[in-house]
Amino acid sequence: MDPATLIPAPDALPVHWSWFYLLLLVTFFLHIVLMNIMLGTAFIATATHLWNTGGDSPVCESAAKGLPYSIALTVNFGVAPLLFVQVLFGHLVYTSSILMAVYWLWIIGILIAAYYLAYIYKYRYHCLVGGRFLLTGAITLLLLLIGFFFTNNFTLMLNPAQWSRYFDNPGGFILNTGDPTLLPRYLHFMTSAVAVGGLSLAVWFSWKQKKGSHEASHMITRGCQWFAGATLINAGFGAWFLGSIPHGMLSASGSVTWFTILLMISILFICFAVIFALREQVYPAVISALPAIFFMILVRDQLRSAYLHPWFSPSDLPVHPQYSPLFLFLAVLLGGLVLVGWMLKLVLTAETKGVQS
Repeated sequence: MDPATLIPAPDALPVHWSWFYLLLLVTFFLHIVLMNIMLGTAFIATATHLWNTGGDSPVCESAAKGLPYSIALTVNFGVAPLLFVQVLFGHLVYTSSILMAVYWLWIIGILIAAYYLAYIYKYRYHCLVGGRFLLTGAITLLLLLIGFFFTNNFTLMLNPAQWSRYFDNPGGFILNTGDPTLLPRYLHFMTSAVAVGGLSLAVWFSWKQKKGSHEASHMITRGCQWFAGATLINAGFGAWFLGSIPHGMLSASGSVTWFTILLMISILFICFAVIFALREQVYPAVISALPAIFFMILVRDQLRSAYLHPWFSPSDLPVHPQYSPLFLFLAVLLGGLVLVGWMLKLVLTAETKGVQS
């Protein structure tokens, strides 16, 4: 069977595809940073509870306070990039979502369970003691499971040749576990979350140190160590991921030059970030890490284009001009960002009063 016959016809766009591509990059960058903070702090809290046999720690207490916020922000900032993916690649991602429909729908229940447990962890933190490790471990495992399902979906959409498996398994239980890039890609993303989670803790305790916290200095060191250590480990997963990419695919699509340039730029920023983190220069590390994440997103985009080269390109999408919905969306997006910034200011003000008291 020709896999091309399984690809649905895409819908027309109201504006040029580059608008949605730019919005996808920006919103996905915001989402991935928040996701890394969410998952990374949950993982670090779990590891810390394990080492301390469930004991108390400023890192864990900060994670307990922040997890409900980071989950909420991650989910809300994840809506926009998911919508833009559906606009540009909807006929692909809808198909892959149907192929793994059972697992894809499970994500909703898994996310609700993780969110609920995060609130228990926050409000029962001082009562739990021995149960802290089990609780944070459950939250982390649930979030990792969601990441695994997302990785399956967004790799399955890139490989229409695998879609014919539906005829042997039409019940919505198809995963893309046969893809050699799946495991290294997944581990690469999850380990980067641990690194960014550590850096976010270093930023948080740097802020608390300015407010007069006496314990912050040691916690800054811990956060920087988590970032540097996880990043160095992730270099191995990244090399594995690169080695698993099908040979000749990038050159066949013409993406190899931009892929290499963007990857080198990202690695350069990562090296600077690790050096600054080892010196406990938190804000220079952040200034280096954020561009590294953005350029890695561009590398990921080049890889997606290479996978889809035989099947589809966003430039193939027909356009029926209608600009008013785009302008309305941009206005709502700007207003939403202002509201989110205002809410975060309220939270930080409350935390400042708590530290001072």
